[in-house]
Amino acid sequence: MTLPAVLDSLLASPPTDLLRLLAVPVFALAAYRDVRTRRVRNELWLPLVALGTVLFVADALAALSDPFRTRQFLVHAAVSLGVVAPLGYLFWRLGGFGGADAKAIMTLALVFPEFPLYYLPGVVLPVVRPPLGVLSMTVLSNTVLVGLAFPFMLVVRNLLTGNIGLPMVIGWRVPVPDVATEYGSLLETPDGFTRSGLDLDALRMYLRWRGLTLSDIRDDPTYYRDPGSLPPEGERGDPTDGALADGPAVTDGGSDGVRNGGSEDGCGYESSPPGTVDDAWGAAAFLASLDGDAYGTTPDEIRAGLDVLVSEDVVWITPGIPFMIPIFVGLVLALTYGDLLFAVLRLIVVP
Repeated sequence: MTLPAVLDSLLASPPTDLLRLLAVPVFALAAYRDVRTRRVRNELWLPLVALGTVLFVADALAALSDPFRTRQFLVHAAVSLGVVAPLGYLFWRLGGFGGADAKAIMTLALVFPEFPLYYLPGVVLPVVRPPLGVLSMTVLSNTVLVGLAFPFMLVVRNLLTGNIGLPMVIGWRVPVPDVATEYGSLLETPDGFTRSGLDLDALRMYLRWRGLTLSDIRDDPTYYRDPGSLPPEGERGDPTDGALADGPAVTDGGSDGVRNGGSEDGCGYESSPPGTVDDAWGAAAFLASLDGDAYGTTPDEIRAGLDVLVSEDVVWITPGIPFMIPIFVGLVLALTYGDLLFAVLRLIVVP
């Protein structure tokens, strides 16, 4: 099979379907950014939304020439835009997806309402086509199946490193000094394991707001637990959005050596500044100072997380699934092999 022969066959595919392949590098970039920064900019989806709208209209107009094709297109469009797109939004509202993941699913619903056709020598892709014929639905089901492999990989990793415990299905253990440079959330509180521990983006926001590093707080937790140690309003830092590359470092070098509220004496500072401990760690004051919120973090979650981080040397965290990776893999599989779930069900049902 020569490259010219492959290109000749591929160029015989419907032009609108060939243009849809432009979505693949965009989703590859989104997956890369999700791994590196856990941030996917909204602007990334705008060209695909524009492209999807044009292709949707073109396919709708082409379908009008045949009554059967018209009904088929309307069914596919209704399922993709009326079921798949709202599912992306619903999963986001329920906390199963991040905002970028929901936008990715909704974008796919517009760009891929139907199964495309890609002609290669001796084969037509995708290979496995379910009766419904809605590619965005197939991408969604493929994504779920790919995502299910993540807990299995975590278990294998933890077994190989000797980290055995209840959270080994959803997380791993890291030294506390590394926590401030990780994405995800804590899986521990002073009372034990939890699925709703301190968000590590919120931790970075808090440290930048106070102008501290994690080592500063660990060096003198009694001092910084007292809200009297908070810097004056005009001297508080920009919390940013918690991204690693979006503000001052929070692992070391974040303190100038003079504690806010303390009195310098050449050897150290008073260990108990004036104030009350009604708002331990100044957590409520921090959240009240934000224009929005810190990813839904509560004052109690901040307090519990900090209490763990100043008392432990190694903690369990969950990285969260950078879900754009399963979405990208699910898209590539859908465009090549097709529907994984339908293939599995067919193997089970058909002898």
